[in-house]
Amino acid sequence: MGVVISRSSILGPASRPVAIPLRFDTSSDVKAQGGVELPIHIWWSEPRRVFDLRSPKDRLRVYELVLSEGDEDDIRFYVRYDDLRSVWGQLFLPRHVREAWERKFPQLSASS
Repeated sequence: MGVVISRSSILGPASRPVAIPLRFDTSSDVKAQGGVELPIHIWWSEPRRVFDLRSPKDRLRVYELVLSEGDEDDIRFYVRYDDLRSVWGQLFLPRHVREAWERKFPQLSASS
């Protein structure tokens, strides 16, 4: 009989910690703008791609990728909190990522 591998609360994507900056909603950090190429730990697909943060479609994709794969520094650099609030309901995020963010920032779930 073969080995059965299944997802659990211990293994799989949901077991990874979700990066959420402590002062994200009040941060005055320098923010990315215009065309950006995401670091390899966020966007590892080929070919490399430049996302235009002025494009609503590209900005949504960057936010989805950065919230799911990025670290706190990535989030502070690529994501603007006010923009995040306005597009929160449109983002396709893994359940554990969405739930973690909504626990930390309950106003996000109210904005969708």
